[in-house]
Amino acid sequence: MCGIVGEFRWARQPDGRAVAGMLGHLRHRGPDVGGLVAHGAMALGHRRLSIIDTSLAGLQPMVDSSGRYWIVLNGEIYNYRELKTELVQHGAAFRTKSDTEVILEAYKFWGRDFIERLNGMFAFALWDAVEQTGLLARDRAGEKPLYYCELTDGLVFASELTALMAHPEISLARSPSGVADYLALSYFPGDACLLSQVRKLPPAHVLVAANSKVREPVSYWDIAPCFRDKIAIGEREAAERLGALIDDSVRLRLVSDVPLGSFLSGGIDSSAVVGSMVSLQGRDQTHTFSMGFQEDTYDELPEARLVAGHLGTDHHEAIAAAPSPDDIMRICAAMDEPIADTSFIPMWHLAQFARRHVTVCLSGDGADEAFGGYETYIADRLHHLATTLPRGLVRVLPPLVELLPVKFSKVSFDYKARQFATGCGYDADRAHYHWREIFGAAERHDLLRPEWRDACRETSATFRRFSDELKDCDYLDRAFYVDLKTWLADDILTKVDRSTMAHSLEARAPYLDHRILAFAASLPAGLKVGWRRKKIVLKNSQQARLPASVLRRKKAGFNAPVSHWLDGRLEQLGRDVTTSTRLAEWVVPSRVENLWTEHRNRVRDNGYRLFTLICLGLWLERNSARPIARSDDDVRRIDAHAPFTHEHMHA
Repeated sequence: MCGIVGEFRWARQPDGRAVAGMLGHLRHRGPDVGGLVAHGAMALGHRRLSIIDTSLAGLQPMVDSSGRYWIVLNGEIYNYRELKTELVQHGAAFRTKSDTEVILEAYKFWGRDFIERLNGMFAFALWDAVEQTGLLARDRAGEKPLYYCELTDGLVFASELTALMAHPEISLARSPSGVADYLALSYFPGDACLLSQVRKLPPAHVLVAANSKVREPVSYWDIAPCFRDKIAIGEREAAERLGALIDDSVRLRLVSDVPLGSFLSGGIDSSAVVGSMVSLQGRDQTHTFSMGFQEDTYDELPEARLVAGHLGTDHHEAIAAAPSPDDIMRICAAMDEPIADTSFIPMWHLAQFARRHVTVCLSGDGADEAFGGYETYIADRLHHLATTLPRGLVRVLPPLVELLPVKFSKVSFDYKARQFATGCGYDADRAHYHWREIFGAAERHDLLRPEWRDACRETSATFRRFSDELKDCDYLDRAFYVDLKTWLADDILTKVDRSTMAHSLEARAPYLDHRILAFAASLPAGLKVGWRRKKIVLKNSQQARLPASVLRRKKAGFNAPVSHWLDGRLEQLGRDVTTSTRLAEWVVPSRVENLWTEHRNRVRDNGYRLFTLICLGLWLERNSARPIARSDDDVRRIDAHAPFTHEHMHA
């Protein structure tokens, strides 16, 4: 795993010092070594966490033997050995054992279509010194991040927003619509960003910069057709095929030249991954890591311990204490951009804990979106049923659920009931969006200062755009598709990337293998979600490996008990941040005070809403000025004009 930065220019040479200053902000992503090259109209920088081919032969930026093609890569190409064998048969010669060089040779032989052959997680930049053409690409699911900004005479990009902001030509102007998007969902959907001029390259897209122009990103893979082309298959056959796919995906992700393990929560997702690891490499070689909480309703250690004992793994566990104010500020800084997913906190601690033992961890991310693991899908089914009820009965639901006592337990019944009741009046697609909404449209309007309210767009339009792409499909299929495009890519995978890379730990997600995603999409929705059962086909595929208690267990999630913490040791920090002058430039202080009063008096559980404001406020305070460019003493500067030899890779 790594971090990349760079510039493409049209009429002048880039400022290598600016790129070097950006690169210094990515040391946590690649602590082993840095590389920098400035050549003609491009400058590329790379920070490396050595996973495959740990020798300096894999140093980046990497150039092909002709000196024409340059690349920086963040990520892993899991099928690089198979691609390398095929390319050798076509006459390619390789100087390293790295997957990065395979991309270079694949591009030379197959052209831009080579990206469709890659099985991996990646964000990379390619430069053709002859054609003066740059190319950016991102993996199918969006595991690896890539931000970019078009300048008047070029393009600048980076793995993280903070690094991009360190470039002297990047405007730090905030986006009012971006703030509204964030308040709605606690993350930034689509290509949106908190900075007006910065965009995220969407997953499964490639961007070309050529002829003094940055072209609009183009998709190279689309899962939508898989949802439309359903396969006729029974439960047993589907389970068998899925089990084989999971095993093969895990096999590819076990390739590593450094110690490797897996996160284990005790739920079906991570347990299935660990079960596959044990079958492929044995018990003694399988290291598992779990994190618990002091609050009983949030603790999953007993379940994880049960699975580890059943599978016989080398198990490690720890308990995350309630964070201090300093912890929260440090963790929020690691988020890079505001992401108020409370599971970021335990994920950050779990990654820190696992990194003491291994450099790579497999995870169960993506299974919920692919196979229907969230309670929101049951809510979608219930909503579909509610459309058959008299409208008068539906209208009395909201006032009735307001009578329920407020509890601060993990995704409590009263919280779910309130969300469901208020969403019953919407159509299916708008209701699915509402299940994930933090501040509703009316709440955002009242919360934002008057001068920003005109920019307070209806964020559900992003969701609606994706659901409309499958408007001829089942409502559950539309929900799965929307979540893959938004929640998974922009919240879950962003959280995993930042929390693990903060500790220089690589996370790999077998369920995000595009073969598994395509297979899951092609299954009838009823094989994934019933009226009471979720992830049906995934559970069926693991009956021979996992205890029945794991297959029957309800999804617990990895949320942190922030509602409790904000009613205790984090309340003062929260109040200080949410009453700061930086946040007050965007929101109405009296509205924020109302949220605290309701929370304190347990009139309403506002933990998620307050945490969303805290993360935004901390970001605004931390980035009130441009991040200072950071020098990097161990960056190796590559001479692009030197004749190529094997030693060039060691320059």
